[in-house]
Amino acid sequence: MNGHGRHTIHRDCIHHGWDNSFAPRITIKPGETVEFETLDASSGQLSRESTEADLAKLDLGRVNPVTGPVYIDGAEPGDALKVTLLSFRPSGWGWTGNIPGFGLLADQFPDARLHHWHYDASLKPALYGPGGRVPLRPFTGTIGVAPAAPGLHSIIPPRNVGGNMDVRDIAEGTELWLPVEVPGALFSVGDTHAAQGDGEVCGTAIESPIDVALKFDLVKGANLRMPRYVTPGPVSDHFDKKGYEVTTGIGPDLMAGARMAVSEMVELLSRRYGYSAIDAYMLCSVCADLRISSIVDVPNWVVSFYFPRIVLE
Repeated sequence: MNGHGRHTIHRDCIHHGWDNSFAPRITIKPGETVEFETLDASSGQLSRESTEADLAKLDLGRVNPVTGPVYIDGAEPGDALKVTLLSFRPSGWGWTGNIPGFGLLADQFPDARLHHWHYDASLKPALYGPGGRVPLRPFTGTIGVAPAAPGLHSIIPPRNVGGNMDVRDIAEGTELWLPVEVPGALFSVGDTHAAQGDGEVCGTAIESPIDVALKFDLVKGANLRMPRYVTPGPVSDHFDKKGYEVTTGIGPDLMAGARMAVSEMVELLSRRYGYSAIDAYMLCSVCADLRISSIVDVPNWVVSFYFPRIVLE
């Protein structure tokens, strides 16, 4: 602990999966702040020297390590844990990968592909391929509390107590409320990203070890069914300046529509800017946003995919 009410949990205090029997690393009082050191989403299996071959043999049982858990004194089932994201300390290195069998278009892109990002820790836009410059905005990909159900649960799918939500707007200044299901809440965080588009379509963002400082408060008897959050201001002004290229997918199935919209954007980027299809797909994952534009005009729904033109201009 350093300073009054401020604690640090180091990056060796990680776990894989959610389990309410994991012993807490520290106990804190509501109102206190914790700085978490994190590992990247590969749990250190990948480094700055790694290749596609390393990505292809990634042990998926060790992905998305989270730092914790933290026991919040007084937290009881039915309460909400309010988490305020105070600050991020980026490492300057990250990776984006196409992991075989994983991602929205896994059937179209069966081969491993790995891109290393070496970015300025002051968060200048990061370079990618021919002319790409991706604005950075760090956030926590996995952030949550332990579920009431006993046993070990996979960290990959998000759940009602949070977890691997990959919400790019759970960033600096955001206030997040999580439903508490076990005494002490047992909070953990990790899977930090330097940037991501809404949808994280290839299955990875800019996966980067980033230390994060969080403040914890309790809301007694909130009885939330799902997480909710409040952002401190605009969420896409770092992308909005030059407008967007937008592709669509229209039909009776939202997943099929999302796949079509992304496939169309991959084709557009490949044809216009000279990216290989796989590199275009991975670029989409870190900066382009899937949106449901219409979901009421039976029987067809409209999914749109917004690619920010500032990245390639």
